[in-house]
Amino acid sequence: MKRLIPLCTLIFASLAQAQDGPAQVRPQARSTPADDARAASVKLERATEMLDSAKSARNRVKALTATIHAYEDGLQAMREGLRRAAIRESTLIAELNSREAELAKLLGVLQSVERTPAPALLIHPAGPMGTARSGMILADVTPGLNQKTDQLRRTLQEVSILRSLQQTAADTLSEGLGNAQAARSELSQAISNRTNLPRRFTEDPIQTALLIASTETLENFASGLSTIAVNEVPGSLPDITDRKGELPLPVQGQILRRPNEADAAGVQRPGLIMATRPHALVITPAAATIRFHGPLLDYGNVVILEPQSGILLILAGLDIVYGNVGEVLPGGSPVGLMGGDHAQSDALLIENDQGGGTAQSETLYIELRHDNVPVDPTLWFSTDKQG
Repeated sequence: MKRLIPLCTLIFASLAQAQDGPAQVRPQARSTPADDARAASVKLERATEMLDSAKSARNRVKALTATIHAYEDGLQAMREGLRRAAIRESTLIAELNSREAELAKLLGVLQSVERTPAPALLIHPAGPMGTARSGMILADVTPGLNQKTDQLRRTLQEVSILRSLQQTAADTLSEGLGNAQAARSELSQAISNRTNLPRRFTEDPIQTALLIASTETLENFASGLSTIAVNEVPGSLPDITDRKGELPLPVQGQILRRPNEADAAGVQRPGLIMATRPHALVITPAAATIRFHGPLLDYGNVVILEPQSGILLILAGLDIVYGNVGEVLPGGSPVGLMGGDHAQSDALLIENDQGGGTAQSETLYIELRHDNVPVDPTLWFSTDKQG
């Protein structure tokens, strides 16, 4: 009978094959954490290439906006890969711990068989008949031992790969976060240097201050917006009613509360509340005029956009706002950034395998008004692609 190969040799040989051998296509419907991490790495590499290209792009604002979105997609994929890897590792370790006694016996048998000289395994005190019987017993037992050994080897191999994967992915995530922040800084500078946007009116700062001071509700403020505009050009942007239900959400995230759903304090608002990650980029879903931006009531930093006459889009809760009041922005243009500490939230996510969506610590309020009457934003936005 052939001697069993030591367990450690099996493990290291298998690891070497996994690292050095050709990639095998797995016939699995669901991707593995390793697959997710590789795909996320590709996305982040592409985002880095876009960042390099954006430095010489003719429209730097547009190029950097696309770059930041690419980083947001790649970082989200990497976070999810890390989360799945941590959960899988915990599951495997828990399984190994629950089978500790069984595995100890298996290793004891393997070590005993390995130390016994091959001729001694075939000699039995009862003579040739006993030797034959013992040989038959060993022949029956050996496949089971080999199967258990193979299962253990695969489990230990997966744990080792997952740990290595998590370290590599964490490094890639950290680098991606740094590059994304660099892209945001470059975007802020590019917007500051932008001079080619059309302008429908000039803001009267005195009238704006008076309107804010005399306003108690968002409705009252919206109704008085026309008083802060000086030398407004007549006309309107193209009608967007044909895009109703198809407009992209202004930020990547999850819907936390829908219209008129009460929050923890029992307050109901007619708009959406989106949970977003720290420093998420906020864009205009369609070409729009900036009617107002700045602190307002208890909404924090607010941006009010007018995509067409009679329709106002209110975005509240931003940390940084871009642009100047009166400017006309193309669709997909950045209007600001969410606040928060992305580095801290990502560190917590890496350490906590149940992190999931807890890193979406910022909230953006989205309200849509038609003729100054709130309407359900979910009727206008494509909410099935949130994430």
